[in-house]
Amino acid sequence: MTKKTRRNHSPAFKAKVALAAVKGEKTLAELASSFEVHQSQITNWKAQLLDGAAGVFGAGSVAAEPSIDLKALHAKIGELTLENDFLSGALNKAGIVSAKR
Repeated sequence: MTKKTRRNHSPAFKAKVALAAVKGEKTLAELASSFEVHQSQITNWKAQLLDGAAGVFGAGSVAAEPSIDLKALHAKIGELTLENDFLSGALNKAGIVSAKR
């Protein structure tokens, strides 16, 4: 008995099949035979397409922008500047590095 290997379809293929199902020009049986995919798989992909379609136009793009805490960033810049100044002064005193400022 031969075992069928599991096929992994690309997102582009899934979208193509789901869009064909949404158009409704062919029945599920016709789509299943033409794309060589089971009818229930086409139904699942169609549902995923319809569920995710609102995200293309919705608030998903607005929420993707991270919030930036400017006070924390300015505090970190000041802290790093102090560390650099301290370390460059210590290296100058030790004679390891000459001052180039």
